[in-house]
Amino acid sequence: MSSKMMWVLVFTAVALMLAAMLAGAPGLSANPQQSATAEVKIDNFSFGPAAITVAPGTTVTWVNHDDIPHTVVSTDSVFKSKVLDTDEKFSFTFTKAGTYPYFCSIHPKMTATVVVK
Repeated sequence: MSSKMMWVLVFTAVALMLAAMLAGAPGLSANPQQSATAEVKIDNFSFGPAAITVAPGTTVTWVNHDDIPHTVVSTDSVFKSKVLDTDEKFSFTFTKAGTYPYFCSIHPKMTATVVVK
């Protein structure tokens, strides 16, 4: 085997090992995972969708499209927004599986649920 061919084989082996190491290293892959997001619209005195199912780690953002203020408050005190004026947003990242009912504290008949599974 020639010296040149041996160097090609060594270089190829090193390149393959490096590629294998990078493929298994978190945060170093060519396609890093994006965190999941979902949006709930507040409009016409309702949350839309009224029930949303997301995976753990998803950030849900509520956007108030009404002309009047609303809040987003978990019935289990897991999350609570400030009063949201028109076009204001509130976000919360759900890390644990479960069912999270919520409501508007200003208009308590406005209710909805986030299911994390």
